[in-house]
Amino acid sequence: MDIQINTANNIAGREALTRQLEETVRSRLSRFSERLTRVEVHVGDENGDRNAGDDKRCVIEVRPAGRAPITVTEQAGSIDQAAAGALSKVTTALERDFGKITSRKGH
Repeated sequence: MDIQINTANNIAGREALTRQLEETVRSRLSRFSERLTRVEVHVGDENGDRNAGDDKRCVIEVRPAGRAPITVTEQAGSIDQAAAGALSKVTTALERDFGKITSRKGH
């Protein structure tokens, strides 16, 4: 499972954030690692220096082997909250997607 983290230029501490996000994504999606070829994470601050509430965005796209990509988006007051919300959504989506495969095969 390849993990690619992309941060907007206006994000402070990009290198530390990238390492932290990669570690979090790898941990949260570890049970799907054999089935995923790539995970892309995009984080950004929609309003830059202005604090306007839920302006931090996290978009996660996962690419299951042999399946269509799944993309989720979450906006929150902090990057950590947005990433946690997006990871929760993508985990649910993967459970549903892989559950459909198992149900069709009768397992």
